[in-house]
Amino acid sequence: MRSIARRIFLCLLAGLSIPVLAQDLPPLSHLVTGGDTDYTIRQGDSLTAIGARFGLEPKLLARQNGLPANTRLHPGQQLRVHHPHIVPAALDDGILVNLPQSMLFNFSQGKLVSAYPVGLGKPSWPTPQGEFRIVNRQANKPWLVPKSIQEEMRREGKIVQEEVPPGPDNPLGKHWLGLNLWGYGIHGTIAPASVYHFQSHGCIRLHPDDIAELFDQVRIGTQGRLIYQPVLLAVIEDGRILLEVHRDIYKKGIDPAQTVRGLAEANGLSQVIDWPKVDAVIAAQDGLAEEVGHLPSNGLKGQP
Repeated sequence: MRSIARRIFLCLLAGLSIPVLAQDLPPLSHLVTGGDTDYTIRQGDSLTAIGARFGLEPKLLARQNGLPANTRLHPGQQLRVHHPHIVPAALDDGILVNLPQSMLFNFSQGKLVSAYPVGLGKPSWPTPQGEFRIVNRQANKPWLVPKSIQEEMRREGKIVQEEVPPGPDNPLGKHWLGLNLWGYGIHGTIAPASVYHFQSHGCIRLHPDDIAELFDQVRIGTQGRLIYQPVLLAVIEDGRILLEVHRDIYKKGIDPAQTVRGLAEANGLSQVIDWPKVDAVIAAQDGLAEEVGHLPSNGLKGQP
């Protein structure tokens, strides 16, 4: 009798754990941005700079075009850039930044207005998670170098600077959107190739053209959210099931396979997913949306 009671208890415990696990899962997505772009090489372009512009790794861009990773590009040369990204759960209004995805999404009235690749904090100096709002909006802002970065300059034997005026040497670029998270902001950069990399001291960098657009789209008081979602599963309007997997850059211990399994089960998709394809996407962690299944014509729970 004691062993039977123990089995019943364990079954009840397992049943109770299901909603807890479901609460920990990211939401199922229904929107993709990006796609395929024909790009003409300009003077000074590199695979790294082009990848940063569109949101993909340079080695992947080379592979898409049948080029060696160390290829020399020539002005006028044509590249095909395949760069689809799953949009995480939509906001009604405001800015959403998915840290491991290195993407920023701006919403207005429930619709996606724009999406941009971003550069974020290095693993030793991570960009924080959480809610924020824009509290400062400034063009040509001088960079008041934080004490912590001054100390880093000192340790590395660099000239210690307390302030960098606006201009070509200012790492903030021409546009600054200050957050209520003290010391953090969304800004431009004088090193566009550093976008879509984890190299900053926690701030959010955009390509100069992208931050100029975003600067015009937002106002002081705009709300935002910084999330950490390396695994994104989507069912889009045409019935395709897409998966996008990124590195767990800040070592949060997220298991991609477990997350995909949980999402599939919670949304009734397990039977229509090609699981070998899922395994391949997880192994590659290329950071682009890949098709891993398709809804039947009669639809399923996960259909938008």
